[in-house]
Amino acid sequence: MQRLISGIRALMVALTMIGFSAVAQPQSWQNIRQQANGQTVYFNAWGGDPAVNGYLDWVSREVKTHYGVTLKVVKLADAADAVRRIQSEATVGRKTNGSVDLLWVNGENFSVLKQAGLLSENWAENLPNWRYVDVKKPVREDFSVPVDGAEAPWGSAQLMFIGDKKRTPTFPQNAEQLLAFAKAHPGKLSYPRPPDFTGTAFLEQLLIVLTEKPAALKTAPDPGTFEQVTAPLWRYLDQLHPFLWQKGKTFPPTPARMDRMLADGELLLSVTFNPAHVDNLIARRQLQPSAESFGFSAGMLGNVHFVAIPANSSAKAGAQIVANFLMSPEAQIRKADPAVWGDASVLSSNALPPPHKAQLEDLVPKSQHPVPFLAEPHAAWVNALEQAWLQRYGSR
Repeated sequence: MQRLISGIRALMVALTMIGFSAVAQPQSWQNIRQQANGQTVYFNAWGGDPAVNGYLDWVSREVKTHYGVTLKVVKLADAADAVRRIQSEATVGRKTNGSVDLLWVNGENFSVLKQAGLLSENWAENLPNWRYVDVKKPVREDFSVPVDGAEAPWGSAQLMFIGDKKRTPTFPQNAEQLLAFAKAHPGKLSYPRPPDFTGTAFLEQLLIVLTEKPAALKTAPDPGTFEQVTAPLWRYLDQLHPFLWQKGKTFPPTPARMDRMLADGELLLSVTFNPAHVDNLIARRQLQPSAESFGFSAGMLGNVHFVAIPANSSAKAGAQIVANFLMSPEAQIRKADPAVWGDASVLSSNALPPPHKAQLEDLVPKSQHPVPFLAEPHAAWVNALEQAWLQRYGSR
């Protein structure tokens, strides 16, 4: 009987470990696991959110328990700080034993590091848990820059509007309807003032759906064609702004401010880049249960956030172990839970085993109206749009 119980326990442990490693892994992955055991990985990540920090504390415990990898999270105020360190190390010829082993990187910083040849490439799609990734999301390009296996996805986000069905029974479904809605409700709409991240994303969203030269957004802006490509955006904003809050002469500084204005009835719509945000606001009683998130029927700007491994990392095997774990069903399900973080998964639920599929689908925000993802323009458009917006509207 004791042997039977021991055998059952062993089987249960083995089944539990499926989420932490592939069932039939290639020898190369086994070699990576062996190399990673005992390594310390310095993971440079934004540290400005207690929910994110708590989640990464859990990740640290898990990779230590299951892989023998010690994860040291270096909390950053701005990922650009780590990018500058990596660049400085390259300048002095530090090709090994870098200070950063894994980096939570955004599209702009990824583009800078990749172009300079400062990232390890062709590893991400070899991770065992890649098989679960939803490749319909922009996981093979980052701000229109090809990823080339140089970073692994671990979360996704999408620009969405927030409204209250009781006050707004019919939400606008495209840019033309949004303009008509603003004219019908003068003073009740706005957007965060660029260069706020969400405000700039709003500009990108409008540019994507309005420009007559969409192919131009796949590459860095050309000064010779910039005005032609962006002209429809500025014409649209010139029509929209007079009907906005404060007649478009001033703008809310952040989405959080807009959320409060929506709750107070000062605005009819707010914006977010987190699909679970509305559920969280409802749970905290900051918005009514009738609040919902929605987007244009043709799609809304979406992105994926990634982790990358610098070329001079001293713990590349351990960094791959951590990146693979971050994509595991267990880690993605936990991260998607609003009670933990509420960050949307990069996995396709249809690719998961039935129990994980059900768990992940149950965490889809109840208040969200899903719409297609629209890939972001090239990273260089962010600064170009912000500067052009500030020139036209920033001094009003």
